[in-house]
Amino acid sequence: MIDLNSSTKSTATVELGQSIGKASGAKFDRKARLRWSNKLFRMVCIGSALFVCLVLLCILVLMLRTGILTFSHVSLAEFFFSTNWDPENEHYGALTFILGTLALTGLTMLISIPLSVIIAVFLAEMTPKWLRHLLRPVLDLLVGIPSVVYGFLGLTLLIPWLRNISGHDLADGLLAASIVLTIMVLPTISRISDDAISAVPNKYRDAAYALGANRFQTVIRVVLPSARGGIMYAVILGMARAIGETMAVVMVIGNTAQLPNSLFTPTAVLTSNIVMQISSVEFDSTWNYGLYMMGFILLAISLLMIVAVRMLQKKRGRYS
Repeated sequence: MIDLNSSTKSTATVELGQSIGKASGAKFDRKARLRWSNKLFRMVCIGSALFVCLVLLCILVLMLRTGILTFSHVSLAEFFFSTNWDPENEHYGALTFILGTLALTGLTMLISIPLSVIIAVFLAEMTPKWLRHLLRPVLDLLVGIPSVVYGFLGLTLLIPWLRNISGHDLADGLLAASIVLTIMVLPTISRISDDAISAVPNKYRDAAYALGANRFQTVIRVVLPSARGGIMYAVILGMARAIGETMAVVMVIGNTAQLPNSLFTPTAVLTSNIVMQISSVEFDSTWNYGLYMMGFILLAISLLMIVAVRMLQKKRGRYS
């Protein structure tokens, strides 16, 4: 049977709502409210992106504007091509620190990238699920360890060990700093690369196995090329941390303004020189301007690395 009372009540409720809406002159438009909320969310996202770009631009302008004052007292040739850094005698040659930074970054990449990719492949392709769930949180915890802890361990454990195996009285230098930085960036590169490899669809692996490929061939020729973009972004983030690292490098590199003749010779990089000297100089001085220019060079190197990797990625994607 049809409940006439309930039908009458629902009809009366609809009529009452319509009459209230007409009396107030307002209409409940859900689609309009949804469109307005979408526009507001889009504006917030665009505003956040513009804010980040503005902050980066302000940092670049501040560093360049202050650093460029160096060249009112020092020539470009002396600053970029001289190894004589002696601010007390008005000599500001930064080539030693620039070459040291490039050498340290290159050596760190040479050690950390293969190890990180091997760890990521092991986690994503070869470990059982229970072990994978155990190792991934461990890597996440390693990312959060302060850099001064890595530097202290490198100073107290790594440096004496390198002295014993190398026979040098001082084992501070590029090798010690690169090993410490490798340990620091391994979790970052490995975890992001692990996520990129895990995101590769299983149908690619199944197709490779169907064609007769073994696991090694599948990983090398199918999985890694498919995850190349994520691995490159992982390398960018890892190297950005390595190139701007200060405390750990200061504690193990030796902090001597000289070009190293071996991996065990104390030297200095841009970050170590800045942090060791910035507190003892006046703001309106050529010495301080030179340190600001070193900071701008660090930013420029980081940006060039990012642009180079992205251009390489686009070029490979175009011909693949």
